[in-house]
Amino acid sequence: MAFTDKSGRTQSSLAEINITPLVDVVLVLLIIFMLTAPILQSGIEVDVPKTRTVKEITEERLVISIDKSQRVFLGNDPININQIAEKLRAKVRDPEHQSILLRADQNVPFGAFATVMDSVKQAGITNVSIVTQPLPENAVK
Repeated sequence: MAFTDKSGRTQSSLAEINITPLVDVVLVLLIIFMLTAPILQSGIEVDVPKTRTVKEITEERLVISIDKSQRVFLGNDPININQIAEKLRAKVRDPEHQSILLRADQNVPFGAFATVMDSVKQAGITNVSIVTQPLPENAVK
């Protein structure tokens, strides 16, 4: 867009982008994604048992979940309990050094838990950690 000044010369307009609104929008989107990412990751409802000793999870691992109705999930995907070993062999490159997290609802019968553990062992994975929650502060003696 061109315009003429008082002396009659034609000048072009300044075409600068105002960065402040762009930065505001990007920061708001960043905050939204930071808040929703943990919620999306743990979409399977599992009431894990509470224990006194709990180890913090520091690295990304494969997670197998068993909910209270004994449905089994690999990550967030439902899986047939008889296909766990086959799926793990397809996903894991180095089973001897791979570690798995097992989240099981505290009301799941031991038989279902043992079947899943056996399938993980059949896939060649020996490093299995069981996910628990810490006991509340007032319950610890």
